[in-house]
Amino acid sequence: MSALLNSDLPELKLLSKGKVRDIYATSSPDHLLFVASDRISAYDVILRNGIPDKGKILTKISHFWFEKLKDIVPNHVVTVNVDEMPEEVRKYKDQLEGRTMLVKKAKVIPLEAIVRGYLTDRSSSLWPNQLQGSAWSEYKKSGTVHGIPLPSGLVESQKLPEPLFTPSTKAEQGQHDENISPEQASKLIGEKLYLNISLAAVELYNAAAEYALSRGLILADTKFEFGLVPSAAGDSEDIILIDEALTPDSSRYWPAASYEAGKPQPSFDKQYLRDWLVAAGFRKGLENGPEGKEGQGWTIDEEVVEGTRKRYAEALEMLTA
Repeated sequence: MSALLNSDLPELKLLSKGKVRDIYATSSPDHLLFVASDRISAYDVILRNGIPDKGKILTKISHFWFEKLKDIVPNHVVTVNVDEMPEEVRKYKDQLEGRTMLVKKAKVIPLEAIVRGYLTDRSSSLWPNQLQGSAWSEYKKSGTVHGIPLPSGLVESQKLPEPLFTPSTKAEQGQHDENISPEQASKLIGEKLYLNISLAAVELYNAAAEYALSRGLILADTKFEFGLVPSAAGDSEDIILIDEALTPDSSRYWPAASYEAGKPQPSFDKQYLRDWLVAAGFRKGLENGPEGKEGQGWTIDEEVVEGTRKRYAEALEMLTA
């Protein structure tokens, strides 16, 4: 089974290429085509080989959540059925089936809307500067998360008294998102918009966490992205949910059956891959050696590819079966 690392749609205009998704223009001025590749990144570096079917799994999970949560916040999905997409898209059906969404264009709000229900770092880190602002690491130092005071005596992986909205900036590819305080975020996008997004993000998290727990999964934290589209009346803008929704790439799921506060938890995300990379000696900023400058070009061992794929597939099955 091979991984699709790069989409190849020569008759469509490629607008951007992210760590996972390729975004194309379509013949419709109001719509974009999101294509989820099988690329995988860790510590802001895209690895040389991907995870077969990862893009299809992410698309299925996102679409599941977009449908389930659309009554809380509308989203950008128009269709995931290639047969309902513009003609120039349909000719690439064999390549796109299961891994693409036709979506509404939206004005992207420049904020990562992170909601934390449990006290944990969103990823382990190889570099000291990345630890600054990570939830558990910050709490151990100052008793705060994103500058927000929390009760004393909490332990790693403990459920927070209330879900915490902790914004960060949206960084360019290869750069780190920067954790910021609510006050900074409010200044960045405006007080009213910040309030609306923070309330929407927490409501989305609560609904998703309740459902996930009914399926044997703890949703420890997640990241949402929002955009603005013209209202039906055309005299204002409405908030919609964009990008992906509650996938293992943007969320941390833990198995509820083995949960125990006070220590790190096994998860259905990229932590398995990150741990392998650390053990293998990966360092971003690697200047010499056969694997290439800046850590680029690292190849994932086949057993780690399969182990990562298994975790993504298991999350899909537990959520949707």
